[in-house]
Amino acid sequence: MKSIVLKTLSGVCVSLAAVFLSACDKPNTPLSARSPAEVSVVTVGTERISFTSELPGRINPTREAQVRARATGVLLKRLFEEGADVKEGQVLFEIDPLPLQAALASAKAAIAKSEASLKESQLRLDRYKELLKINAISKQTYDQAEATLGQNLAEQLANKAAVQTSELNLGYTQVTAPISGRISKALVTEGALVSATEATQLAVIRQLDPVYFDFTESSADVLRQKRALENGSLQRVAPGEAGVILILEDGMTYGHTGKLLFSDIAVDPTTGMIGLRAVIPNPEKLLMVGMFARARIIEGVSANAVTIPQRTIARGMAGSATVLVVNADNKVEIRRIEIDRTVGSTVVVSKGLKPGEQIVVEGSQKVSPGSVVKPVPFVPAASAPEVKAQSK
Repeated sequence: MKSIVLKTLSGVCVSLAAVFLSACDKPNTPLSARSPAEVSVVTVGTERISFTSELPGRINPTREAQVRARATGVLLKRLFEEGADVKEGQVLFEIDPLPLQAALASAKAAIAKSEASLKESQLRLDRYKELLKINAISKQTYDQAEATLGQNLAEQLANKAAVQTSELNLGYTQVTAPISGRISKALVTEGALVSATEATQLAVIRQLDPVYFDFTESSADVLRQKRALENGSLQRVAPGEAGVILILEDGMTYGHTGKLLFSDIAVDPTTGMIGLRAVIPNPEKLLMVGMFARARIIEGVSANAVTIPQRTIARGMAGSATVLVVNADNKVEIRRIEIDRTVGSTVVVSKGLKPGEQIVVEGSQKVSPGSVVKPVPFVPAASAPEVKAQSK
């Protein structure tokens, strides 16, 4: 009986030993030995990018003239169609000329009288000159005659100037356009008394082709752009490429490209902005004075800009930008970068990345810094079919 029990115990021990040894033959798989997580990556590259900025501003006329009265009188006629295009020198208004015609006639009569007086004084002086030779008159009498001649001569010159003034005033009764352009509504109606002394405003003419687009840019942006051009990170735009494109209030792009004329020489101390002006063709007269728009301007070109998709960037607590980089050992490391600007869905990186490095696009939630991953090229998903808006 005792021998049977011993045999049974020995068999159990042998069986347990076999199970233990078989378990030892199959070691546990540690976490680090599992298959690497698969992540989608893109390779950092370079491309030629035109850096643009959009700045708000308003449309202004290239020339603007106020039509004002230069003669005093009653307005008789308006000789133009309000809101129409007028030509330089075109007659716009007519002021009652009768009072000024009378003033001109009076000035002409005064000059005729002065001419007669001048002729008489000249003849008297000639006679006195002969009499003075034989001492028939005194030297004082001769001097008085000579002075009278000078006074009459001065009076004649004054009367001639009065005639010229009267002729000018009479001509001002025909109010003409000082420039070519589009005229506003009449600010004075027929029958109103206008004054040359107060220079009564009658209308406004604005030249609308081309037009000016006046806008502002911060002095900090201007300095940044100049430094980038100086250090070579940004190249100047070739002549003919540095156009100004307007984005209108309704979001549409204006069909004609303008050009930048100049930037102001001073910074507004209250806003820190610098004034800029562009000239825009306006043959269809679509752009109106005071209209709001945005100017899209090419600041410069970067021939080898380091670019990555915007979706690869994560933001830290302090707002710092980071990306996950897969190094040569397929290990993930977190990298802090500096962003120059965003162009659409692409980000231009100024520091932190080099061309050829791989960064994680998808799968970042499955990995942590230092872990080994299996990088696969990122394939963008097919764009979803466009859903047309339906009116309710």
